Amino acid sequence: MLLRVFNDKLSLGRAAAEQAATAIRRAIAERGRARIIAATAASQFEFLDALTRHSSIDWAKVEAFHLDEYIGLPVTHPGSFRKMLLEQLVHKTGIVHYHLLAGDSPDPSAVAREVGAQLASAPVDIAFLGVGENAHIAFNDPPADFTTEDPYIVVQLDEACRRQQVGEAWFADISQVPTRALSMSARQILKAKEILAVGTGPTQSASSESVR
Repeated sequence: MLLRVFNDKLSLGRAAAEQAATAIRRAIAERGRARIIAATAASQFEFLDALTRHSSIDWAKVEAFHLDEYIGLPVTHPGSFRKMLLEQLVHKTGIVHYHLLAGDSPDPSAVAREVGAQLASAPVDIAFLGVGENAHIAFNDPPADFTTEDPYIVVQLDEACRRQQVGEAWFADISQVPTRALSMSARQILKAKEILAVGTGPTQSASSESVR
């Protein structure tokens, strides 16, 4: 594990983007394509902005998977992670191959199975993560389930996690924050060849960790 600490979000974002771009280019050079997992939250803004500016990446050869999404939230809602993924990554790069989690589907479990089967069909080259204020990864609140092999699971969100979303101004108050979400499982995240975790904010400083 490599831990790097930065004085500001912009420096962190640029450094993390360089590392991510290197991993993506390497995968494309070796196998003709790269598979990535993308996180979407306030901690990812500077990183994704820097990454999408990399002209050296052939984004047509990148396949992107969604990390997590609220159940019951439409893609038009400001707090929708699908909305953020589309705006911050897909539309900026022109990625053609991407898989969104339809949290407002009538059957979230079916969404988990369908996208999960696509995700598990081949190895993931690099996963981008944030770390929640209560130490959650994706929407796996502690104590996370490290036993399930399912790529995606339906989870209950604890109060600390839901209050963080209010603090980041995605929702006016906690009553508006969904209580359930679709989340990539902890074991599935750990299967990625490389994990790039970016954390920013008053409770996290500005740091990134890389695990291979």
